[in-house]
Amino acid sequence: MPIKAMTSILALSIAGTAALADGELNLYSSRHYDTDERLYSDFEEMTGITINRIEGNADELVARMQAEGQNSPADILLTVDTSRLERAKDAGVLQAIDSAVLEDRIPAYLQDADNQWFGFSQRARIIFYDKTDVENPPKSYVDLADPAYKGMVCHRSSTNVYSQTLLSAVIENHGAEAAKAWAQGVVDNFARDPQGGDTDQLRGLVSGECDISISNTYYFARAIRTDVSGLDDEAMANIGWVFPAQDGEGAHMNLSGGGVAAHAPNKENAIKFLEYLASDQAQQYFSAGNDEYPAVPGVSLSPSVAQLGMFKPDDVDLSAVAKNVPEAQKIFNEVGWK
Repeated sequence: MPIKAMTSILALSIAGTAALADGELNLYSSRHYDTDERLYSDFEEMTGITINRIEGNADELVARMQAEGQNSPADILLTVDTSRLERAKDAGVLQAIDSAVLEDRIPAYLQDADNQWFGFSQRARIIFYDKTDVENPPKSYVDLADPAYKGMVCHRSSTNVYSQTLLSAVIENHGAEAAKAWAQGVVDNFARDPQGGDTDQLRGLVSGECDISISNTYYFARAIRTDVSGLDDEAMANIGWVFPAQDGEGAHMNLSGGGVAAHAPNKENAIKFLEYLASDQAQQYFSAGNDEYPAVPGVSLSPSVAQLGMFKPDDVDLSAVAKNVPEAQKIFNEVGWK
């Protein structure tokens, strides 16, 4: 839907309810990106709705909403991972909503089957490698367990949500037994004990500690666009990347999204905000401001994201993936993935 059309929808809604023009929106968010300020300020200017924010860890925010119960002031919960959205749903702090705009704009596999949460931006979790040392990089996640890559792989710890959801997706796509064998194979191929964040996995390629690593795309795209310590132009030129499983399930996606709080005092405003996040204007902010892939098909990419290229994403049911997290953690423990 064009930006002009989205603006018209908001304007018509505001005209029909005077309270919206003077209203407020209480946003609980675990997104901590300065570039999101533009999202909030533009929504406020467009609608006259004031956004009040409480930021924190996703699990802490969910616990807070549970403790607040029916008296919670929360209207919206935003998180940066599907498992947290599903956890919020299971905790009873979200509610189902009806929105033709969201149903039309957001692909079905990027939203909850019960309409309690919707995805708005994506990061592909892909394979990066040192082009000077690796002639035949892994083409899939399964390949990471190949003994040919023994002593070459760097990865984050098993306590990280990105690690958990990746293994959860492997479970969903290949079964628990195959997932355990895969996790053991990756552990056997570690170049070092799991440590650091995604940017540290990329730096490991530069330092020579490892030859292959896994990272979300937006960390690499950010290094293309801005100055990131340890990832200068010369270092970046030696890093290649592979979108995994393009002949199979596709690249695993981490989803940032949100839903309307179960006891939202400003429910109509909350729905308007989610609809705004699905507009072309907001979707372009996610890409240009935070180097993410938009959730809405057809929205133009920022130059840094476009440089990485397009690919086949894994369209596995993300709700099912989120439900596999406990099994994934059990497997991590069994194979000694620290």
